[in-house]
Amino acid sequence: MAKNLVIVESPTKARTISRFLGSDFTIESSFGHIRDLPVSKLGVDVDNNFEPQYIIPKKAKSNVKKLKEELKNAEKIILATDEDREGEAIAWHLVQALDLNGPKAESKKASKTTIERIVFHEITKKAIEEALKNPRQIDMNLVDAQQARRVLDRLVGYKLSPFLWKKVSRGLSAGRVQSVAVRLIVEREREILAFKPEEYWSIEALLQSRRITQTTTQNNAESRFMANLVKINDETLSQFAIKNREEAENILKNLAEAEWIVKKVEKRALARNPGAPFTTSTLQQEAWRRMHFSAKQTMMLAQQLYEGIDIGETGATGLITYMRTDSVNVSQEALKSANEFLEKNFGANYALPSPRVFKTKSKGAQEAHEAIRPTDPLRTPESVKQYLDHRQYRLYDLIWKRFVASQMPQAIFDSVSADIKAKNYTFRANGSSLKFDGFLKIYPMKFEEVLIPELSPEENLNLLELKPDQHFTEPPPRYTEASLVKIMEKFGIGRPSTYAPTMATIQERGYVAK
Repeated sequence: MAKNLVIVESPTKARTISRFLGSDFTIESSFGHIRDLPVSKLGVDVDNNFEPQYIIPKKAKSNVKKLKEELKNAEKIILATDEDREGEAIAWHLVQALDLNGPKAESKKASKTTIERIVFHEITKKAIEEALKNPRQIDMNLVDAQQARRVLDRLVGYKLSPFLWKKVSRGLSAGRVQSVAVRLIVEREREILAFKPEEYWSIEALLQSRRITQTTTQNNAESRFMANLVKINDETLSQFAIKNREEAENILKNLAEAEWIVKKVEKRALARNPGAPFTTSTLQQEAWRRMHFSAKQTMMLAQQLYEGIDIGETGATGLITYMRTDSVNVSQEALKSANEFLEKNFGANYALPSPRVFKTKSKGAQEAHEAIRPTDPLRTPESVKQYLDHRQYRLYDLIWKRFVASQMPQAIFDSVSADIKAKNYTFRANGSSLKFDGFLKIYPMKFEEVLIPELSPEENLNLLELKPDQHFTEPPPRYTEASLVKIMEKFGIGRPSTYAPTMATIQERGYVAK
């Protein structure tokens, strides 16, 4: 019988970890939370400092019995639940439910049992072995933070939900996070309903370089370019400077017979930086934007990639680091590995002389955590594609590319801006072209290359067309799952672990619809 009992919260995680540990270890799962507040009553003693009244749910009792049997022959109990507040609380609840430091623990046998808490960012052999060398105590600050949120959830849900049943319909619910998310959506809908469009106009000129047409053909497309009206009498126009058709047509009349002369040409290089490796919220936003994965779907797939995928002879291994995080920190080892990959596969031009370090913007971020990244940057998406289903592959491909791109040079664009005078009106033409793709080589992003001809100051131009355009302001857009997660994170509503369940709950309850 194994001397070490390792308890994790997921059977999949247990299977993966069992590959890395020898016969001295037995790996068991708690199947999530082993204790919770009762369903049938409030379960919080509001008169006694809001003391929670935990029970072991019926569905967990058989598993608790099994774990207690395993305890009888274990000399060391290792709690290896997830590294976030929820995982820390599960570890603490295991101690309570299994009576690891209660009256029964005073027995001669139990007193020999050592309890250790280990955490790891990724489910790999090296990470597990390192965690076993560095056990710690359960962090009661994290446990208390989770308990406070759980109690608040219960107080809000159990006090407000019956009110909704009475006034609206049975089966509805309120919640500390979901109610605020619904309020954000309601407020945005009210903005849309109250919105009144405002008219404004813009004026665009299609111009042609005389110098270029004299040396080529009159219809050469390379000599043509667009310029927009930006100033009148050297005063910059605001969005609503031209309010209606009459004002726009007066400008067109004033520009009749005008000479079009290039007054200023500016050239400069513009740099674009890669984004930071993913956090939970940015992964959900980008997965929606690029692949239309819902927050719930994204987290389900990320969980599978984290807990372990069977990749042939290697066996089951975690492909990404822990997927509930608001930190953009990355280990030095991972940064070094990414740099080695880039130098070997793309050359020194696509690698950095020193790692790029990102700073976490979220005020409440748990900095000890890492960003979501591949556990091994050398494990390319193509190398594991045959072992993943289509959706798993697409998400891993996104995570891998985002991380590797974060350690690549900037993309460099050549930018050209030309000011053209026609009487007392100033038009501006802007052009840009990609000079060095940098991180875009791995992580392509949409950009429009706009080319304008080589222009010189005081050069005369031909006007081919002068076109006024009517516009109307538009109401703010309705939220998508991605933009709602973004605004929730901005206001500190919820945590990485609650974004996806909140999105799912408010839709399942019928409060919102896509």
